[in-house]
Amino acid sequence: MSRIPEPEHTPRGPAYEGRLLDRADDEVVDQGAPFDIRTVMSRRGVLSLLGIGVGAAALAACAPGVSAAPTGSAAASASGSTRTGSPTTDALPAGEIPEETPGPFPGDGSNGPDILEQSGIVRSDIRSSIDGGALAVGVPLTLSLVLLGTANGDIPLTGAAVYVWHCDAQGGYSMYSDGLEDVTYLRGVQTADAAGTVTFTTVFPGCYPGRWPHVHFEVYPDVDGITDTANVIATSQVALPQGISETVYALPDYDGSRGNLDDISLSSDMVFRDDGGALQMATVVGDATAGYTATLRVRVDTRTSVR
Repeated sequence: MSRIPEPEHTPRGPAYEGRLLDRADDEVVDQGAPFDIRTVMSRRGVLSLLGIGVGAAALAACAPGVSAAPTGSAAASASGSTRTGSPTTDALPAGEIPEETPGPFPGDGSNGPDILEQSGIVRSDIRSSIDGGALAVGVPLTLSLVLLGTANGDIPLTGAAVYVWHCDAQGGYSMYSDGLEDVTYLRGVQTADAAGTVTFTTVFPGCYPGRWPHVHFEVYPDVDGITDTANVIATSQVALPQGISETVYALPDYDGSRGNLDDISLSSDMVFRDDGGALQMATVVGDATAGYTATLRVRVDTRTSVR
């Protein structure tokens, strides 16, 4: 028997899988094709939206496999251990990066404002607004994503464009949260180098109620395609380790984050709960004084599009 999905009630209105309903007065299954397509393409929501049936089974069969638990450096990071020295990215992930919801604050034009149309969005240091105005406070974080194409033997995705965004130390999202509507910090685009790597200078994100500490990202074939979300070939999230997060959240700039972290776990988080973030847990090194470096290898199937 199929299960009718129930919306979540949030301060911004009814939502499903982190996305506000297009038609607030209608059921989830009556939101129309654009909303359904966005939900179906999130692998975490396919079966719950369509029920157990032939269509759901076919879609699930098309999704690359995901390992059941973290191994190696991912397991150490998930356990909360703080590592020092240089990040290690030699181990190839066991599967393609899981498709995830972009959440309600993407800033890519799919849910309100569109920063990807703005001049200056291609930048590595995303700590300030594009106009150089507002500056995000917090512990320095260097985020590096290494993109590998599964369709061509895991070769680097040289030239691919990655758009990243995340909340600030207090859990607010630029362009959306109260008082931040005209702020554009903690959002930026970089093009992958010959090794498939993009690197951003940012601050460690805070932890807001109901979500594990994370960073959102979208992958586009090239920088020319970032103004149209139909070009997205992967949408996912980076998870940050518990122990390091606890260290950061003891600082004054992150007031409230430690309590929010105590109320959530990888197994209860709406995004990472299926596999504990096995393919999304970053390897993080450094300290709260000098800052941290987070690294994640991201395997992407360029033959698919997610929107």
